[in-house]
Amino acid sequence: MKDDEMLEEQEDELIELIDEDGNVINFKLLDVTEYKGQKYTLLLAAEPNDDIAEDEVVIFRYNEEAETLDPIEDEALLQEVFDFYQNEEDEEE
Repeated sequence: MKDDEMLEEQEDELIELIDEDGNVINFKLLDVTEYKGQKYTLLLAAEPNDDIAEDEVVIFRYNEEAETLDPIEDEALLQEVFDFYQNEEDEEE
């Protein structure tokens, strides 16, 4: 299955993540992008949440080997990935 087909299939599905307090937070998959040889997932909160704004993009590093989403602590890297994603989207339009 191609990445685009997999992405389309997953867009309607919710991704459940557990925060540091053990609470389940549902996300919608916005996109997956590759930046400097790493894959990153861009997620949007699927339901109202006190910690995450409705239009806030949450980015995780996708660990293909372990098939996990790893948090990113480096704010500069998060901004770089988000800027890269926005530039890619602008070029596609």
